[in-house]
Amino acid sequence: MTSSGRRALAPALFIASGTTQYTGAAFAVVLFSVMAPTTVAWWRVTIAALVLLAWRRPWREHLTLREVGASALFGVVMSGMNIAFYEAVARLDLGVAVSLEFLGPVVVAVFFGRGWLSKLAGLVAFAGVLLISGFGIDRTSSAGVSGFLWAMLAGGLWAGYILIGRRIARARSGLTSLSIATATGSLVYFPVVSGDFVSAFESTQTFLTVVGVAFLSTVIPYSIEQVIMSWIDAPTFALLNALLPATSLVVGAVVLRQFPAWPAVVGLVFVSVAVWMASRPPEHRQKRTPNIKNT
Repeated sequence: MTSSGRRALAPALFIASGTTQYTGAAFAVVLFSVMAPTTVAWWRVTIAALVLLAWRRPWREHLTLREVGASALFGVVMSGMNIAFYEAVARLDLGVAVSLEFLGPVVVAVFFGRGWLSKLAGLVAFAGVLLISGFGIDRTSSAGVSGFLWAMLAGGLWAGYILIGRRIARARSGLTSLSIATATGSLVYFPVVSGDFVSAFESTQTFLTVVGVAFLSTVIPYSIEQVIMSWIDAPTFALLNALLPATSLVVGAVVLRQFPAWPAVVGLVFVSVAVWMASRPPEHRQKRTPNIKNT
């Protein structure tokens, strides 16, 4: 597939990735009554690790110590991001938590984008996120404040996920690196959940829901993202993630019956405009940024 074809396909793949990811998050909310959000996030990463290790078998590849270390770091960041996000979702509406988390990718786009269009698109997306998130948090409650802080932490880790993930995706098979990353994340964060992880076996339905969350929220969307990361640059990847707040709001409304206020709808329009600006055909952008030829 040509670079222009890949660029055109990227938004559609993001919609598919986001829909599965936040459907999984909606099911995870149901599990919070059985186990802690951190435990749900750990099981999500652990099951994904088992699937990816069996599929990719990274020990058969001639990986350097540096490549293994980079993948391991990616796993610590990615798993921490998932834990912080679930802690935020346990306290905030899904769409609000995702919108706050999206501040991380916006920062990546603003500070690492080349040319005025990337900067402007980042600012438009930032304004949209502020509108979406500004009307969905109860700042008088401890849950609202802590949810806000967890979401901001998730956003910072998401920025690291984008920058580290694209580097390892372009170095060799992104899925092989992802298998190492998920395994590392599972091992590193196990002490945090060691007293609660057995709650996943409370019933067959609970365990099957945990498995479903892992596939919907990690195996499928992260595999898609690893492919896309090898196609496009980090700022473009960050801005295409602007599709995710809209997707999460739709999933939250359909599955969890969480409906946004009208200012959030205005924010979605801002985000959509930013995505359109970031997805302009390459020939229009390369005139201003001739070094962006790695898609």
